[in-house]
Amino acid sequence: MNLEVVNFFLVHLTVERRLSKHTTSAYSTDLLQFCAFLASEYPELSLAEVRAPIVRAWLASLAHDDIQNRSINRKLASLRTLFKFMLRRGDIRENPMSAVRMVKTRKSLPHFVRESEMAPLLDLNQEPASTFSEARDQLVLFLLYGTGMRLAELIELRINQINLAAKTLRVIGKRNKERMIPIPDLLVQFIRQYNELNTFSSDYLILTDKGEQAYPMFIQRLIKKQLGEISTSEKLSPHILRHSYATHLLNRGADLNAIKELLGHANLAATQVYTHNSMEKLKEIYKQAHPKA
Repeated sequence: MNLEVVNFFLVHLTVERRLSKHTTSAYSTDLLQFCAFLASEYPELSLAEVRAPIVRAWLASLAHDDIQNRSINRKLASLRTLFKFMLRRGDIRENPMSAVRMVKTRKSLPHFVRESEMAPLLDLNQEPASTFSEARDQLVLFLLYGTGMRLAELIELRINQINLAAKTLRVIGKRNKERMIPIPDLLVQFIRQYNELNTFSSDYLILTDKGEQAYPMFIQRLIKKQLGEISTSEKLSPHILRHSYATHLLNRGADLNAIKELLGHANLAATQVYTHNSMEKLKEIYKQAHPKA
C-alpha cells in the first residue's frame, strides 16, 4: 500500500509538475528509503498513520548511519512534499512534518578550479580531436565550464536547443524554467568539431560511445578523469565546473544579478555565496594597490 502511494506521487511529479528525471529520481530514492524503514520497524503502519515521532526515529537511524545533515534535510524535504500531496488529496488530516524541524547544517563555500588550472584544458593551440570520444570529452568539459549548466541540464540537452549562428544555448532547468545562455566562440568551435565526428542519430547532444544518451555516472567519471590531470582538489565533479564558471565571472567583474540569471537561480541569495570565493581576488587587488599592504 505504501509503495502504491509513493508511486502515484512520483507519477504526479513527472506528469503534472513535470519535474526532471533527475529530480524525480531523487524523490524516489528518499521516499522508498523511508518506506523500507517503515516496513522494517513498523510493518503494520501505513503512510497515512505516520506521526512526527516516527519521522524523528527515521532521522535518528539516518544519523546513526553517518548520513550527512545536508542529505538528511533533502530526505526530509522529500517527505514533506509527499505529505503535503497527501493532505491536498484528503488522505491525511494533518501533516506530520509540521512538527519536524530540519537539522542544522554547516555552510561551506563552493569549491572551484582556478583559472590558471583550467587554461591547459582550453588551449587553442592543442591538436584538434581526431575521434568522437575525444571531441565529446572536450565538449562536455567546456559545456559545463563555459555555460555553468547543471549536470541534469547537460544530460537532457538536445541538439535543437543550440543556435550556433546566434551563439546561444537554451537550457531547461529546474521546474522546467527556460533560460538563454550566450556561448563563446571556443565552445562553438568544439560543438562543430563534435558534430563532424558524431555519426550517431539522436536528439540528445551528449552521447556515450555506443550512441546512447549520457547518464550522470558517465559524465562524473569523465570530468573526474579530466580535472584529475590539472587539479589536486578532492572534490572533482561536474558541479565544481559550475562553481568555477560563476566564480571566474565574478572575479572578472560580472554583475551578480547577471550571474544569477545565467545560473538559473531562483533568488539572489543562492548566487551571493560566490562573493565569498572572490575574497581571494580582492586580497590580491589590495596587496597590489594599497601602499601599506
